[in-house]
Amino acid sequence: MAYDNICKYLAENYPADLVRWLHGLEVTEISVLKTELNTEPIHADSLTLLQTPNQILQWEFQTLPASKPSLPLRMLKYWVRLKEKYNCPIEQVVIFLKFTTSSKAYTNQLLESNTSHRYRVIRMWEQDPEQFLANPALLPFATLAFSESPNRLLEQVAAAVDRIEEPLAFTNISACTQLLAGLRFDQRLITELFPEDVMQESVIYQKIIQKGHKLGLLEGKREGKLEGRQEEGYSIVIRQLTRRFGSVSDQLQQGIQKLSVAQLEELSEALLDFETVTDIAVWLASHQQ
Repeated sequence: MAYDNICKYLAENYPADLVRWLHGLEVTEISVLKTELNTEPIHADSLTLLQTPNQILQWEFQTLPASKPSLPLRMLKYWVRLKEKYNCPIEQVVIFLKFTTSSKAYTNQLLESNTSHRYRVIRMWEQDPEQFLANPALLPFATLAFSESPNRLLEQVAAAVDRIEEPLAFTNISACTQLLAGLRFDQRLITELFPEDVMQESVIYQKIIQKGHKLGLLEGKREGKLEGRQEEGYSIVIRQLTRRFGSVSDQLQQGIQKLSVAQLEELSEALLDFETVTDIAVWLASHQQ
């Protein structure tokens, strides 16, 4: 989700620039809304919601065309939630970042029997790069725009980034540009044109690293809990079998140790009907792949 995070960062820090690009509007009052839509919360890292005085703007940045549920259905769900909550006009835009020939990137509506819902689709590889090169806040998107000479375009983007005078803006725009460029260009070329140490100092890069670290910790905790439950279930089953049949062979113990938590729970109930140790071997043979 790193690419989605970059787009969200740009949208939330330079909303007026993206509104001008995506909607052709000049607005000064913009509120960035939370990306949770009740009821039955829908969370979408790639979803950006902004509120102007007269409408809600929803931007969905997509790296890959495939999604579950399908993108048209998701857009309808978002629209219904937003309409219920804010009861105002809603304009939805899906921005496909990475080039693809998939028909999903060329679909802009849901058609299901008596239901129809439309939204706008922008494919970055069809966009004119000049509109991005002229605006420092949009420079990262220029790396994905149309060009008959992509490497030359990347050189132009690098030169434009280098002209940003404000240090913090330079650091963060440079980092976003390098990261989005990774969707299209070889990393060696990116490294040649952009200073790598600048990206590592940027706010957005640090946020991505921190998020990845947090996700890693959460995943580790989940795995740890699952492993703990598996060990506990294994221990209980072995104790039950030992009481029922005496010692259990190493081969059977190894087979039981490979079982999932759910299978261990199932075995714990099934062994109440076992009459011999052979029943254990038969049960394992039928439950192991």
